[in-house]
Amino acid sequence: MDSIGVPVNRSLYFNLCEDRLSVLCTRVEMRGKLNILDFHLHSEDFYVGFLNLLFGYALKNINASAQNIEGIDLVDAGGKLVLQVSSTATKVKIESALGKDLSAYKGHSFKFMSISKDAKHLRGHTYANPHGLLFLPSQDIYDIPFILSKILHFEITKQQKIYDFLKRELQTDTQKPLAETNLASIINIISQEDFSISASSDSTTAFNVDEKLELNKLDVAAEIIEDYKVHHPRIDQIYSVFDVAGKNKSKSVLDSLRQTYLKLSLDFSGDELFFKIVENIVEKIQNSENYATMPLDELELNVNILVVDAFIRCKIFKKPKVKQNVAA
Repeated sequence: MDSIGVPVNRSLYFNLCEDRLSVLCTRVEMRGKLNILDFHLHSEDFYVGFLNLLFGYALKNINASAQNIEGIDLVDAGGKLVLQVSSTATKVKIESALGKDLSAYKGHSFKFMSISKDAKHLRGHTYANPHGLLFLPSQDIYDIPFILSKILHFEITKQQKIYDFLKRELQTDTQKPLAETNLASIINIISQEDFSISASSDSTTAFNVDEKLELNKLDVAAEIIEDYKVHHPRIDQIYSVFDVAGKNKSKSVLDSLRQTYLKLSLDFSGDELFFKIVENIVEKIQNSENYATMPLDELELNVNILVVDAFIRCKIFKKPKVKQNVAA
């Protein structure tokens, strides 16, 4: 478990979201101490889009309109929801917001978003609520750890959408530039192939595939290998075309797959190792400057085909010993 109480084994997108939100948190805190409030003001607009994406709200920032109500920053009229965004996380701050003239929002839910401080300690308090807004402190007080705990359990496609939003909204000057990889290049090429067309199953290997599966204890992964091994001849043709663009193009891809396998084999084996290889290669490609973005399921399909091809070529996983014929 890490500092926010969630499993350490998390997706790439969760880690990237955590990094972006942590940077925002720190900047709001540090600049606030210097009385530089540009990030505080930006946070109101940022959290409109962010919370709408996160929870399906339809919030709007009312501070820029004539309808500005003290103590309230964001309103979802259709969802009957009001929300205050604040860098101050105290009971006094929340009760101050609830104590404003909110009679126009009777029957609305009230939520509080702490944008820089952990607000966990506030969820156990009871609060004066003179206008009777719907407010459950244990559920309605948000902070970054609370938000991250929600993101952690989203499907990876939604995590990707959230990260794409954070990347647009929270650009960092110090962000490390992405590098091009031949892995991404070959995946971009493979993505143009129609693998629904029946492929030739003619594939010569110097070993028995079933024996290699048994030797490496690949049970679940065997299903994937069986599905995609028929594409080995087509990948071989793609590599041949790829190598026309320069020396060692296909070798660099296969070496990258092998190095990934060797590193991961120190900690994993069997089916888990196979799926860790696929996961790691997916992340490498997504972090490549020349990656042509595609739906995640398509990317995983293409990577599976590439990894199975490497399996057939014996670049990954142990190869069974060739049995020698013994003369009578």
